[in-house]
Amino acid sequence: MQLLDGKATSAQIKEELAESVLKLKAEGKKVPHLAAVLVGDDGASRTYVNAKVAACEKIGFKSSLVRREVDITEEELMQVIADLNNDDDIDGFIVQLPLPKHIDETKVTLAISPAKDVDGFHPESLGNMVLGIPGYLPATPNGIMEILKRYDIETSGKNCVVIGRSNIVGTPMSILLSRNTNPGNCTVTLAHSRTKNLTELTRKADILVVAIGRPEFVTADMVKEEAVVVDVGIHRIDDESAKRGFRLKGDVKFDEVAEKCSFITPVPGGVGPMTIASLLQNTLKAVQLKS
Repeated sequence: MQLLDGKATSAQIKEELAESVLKLKAEGKKVPHLAAVLVGDDGASRTYVNAKVAACEKIGFKSSLVRREVDITEEELMQVIADLNNDDDIDGFIVQLPLPKHIDETKVTLAISPAKDVDGFHPESLGNMVLGIPGYLPATPNGIMEILKRYDIETSGKNCVVIGRSNIVGTPMSILLSRNTNPGNCTVTLAHSRTKNLTELTRKADILVVAIGRPEFVTADMVKEEAVVVDVGIHRIDDESAKRGFRLKGDVKFDEVAEKCSFITPVPGGVGPMTIASLLQNTLKAVQLKS
């Protein structure tokens, strides 16, 4: 078994991006500027946003953090988005999800300018992905494709099962893996909570991508020998024996599944860092598309 080390791979990508920033500066061109909108004080969201800001600073991007209280009205948030859309210095921005229940996330997504949609969530971005038109790919699925590419994982002709059909991970993941690209050219099954005989499907998967949002859902008996397993989930599980009082778990029962795999992503340190790296790649792309 070999770990698909997202932390090391993302560090390599960040070094490449830092070199691109130095080149832009040497040519007198604009340095990429990424902004993030954080509503409320959710611990996980705050951690993710802080990691994105720190990554920007490390590679030489400009970054801005727009914080608003949890009781912000939808109208006020839409004005924040409009201001970012109209700010020529900001090349791309994200609105960190989830949002408070009184705010329509779909409405927010549609309000973001497709030209600045570095999360890749806007319908125009998703449509470009389906048609194979260059644009912003959803950050997490693209991060997974990047790690498969850099570890030379053979995907062509492979049987792939994706568990989870969200618009953020599962559905775009299934599309990217099935495209006529490298990585790609998989035969993909998109499974979900209503799928019957799920274990029969997963046992046939050469590549298994798990994004179902349930801690340690996939167990060893569900996995084919020598499969490649990508665990998208991350859950904070209380554990008094742990130093921090909790442990982070994925959607895959790592200890027992890892013994059967050829490759597997750890949690933490797998998909999470790749998501941030992909977001930074999209931000650089936003600058390049302008020039």
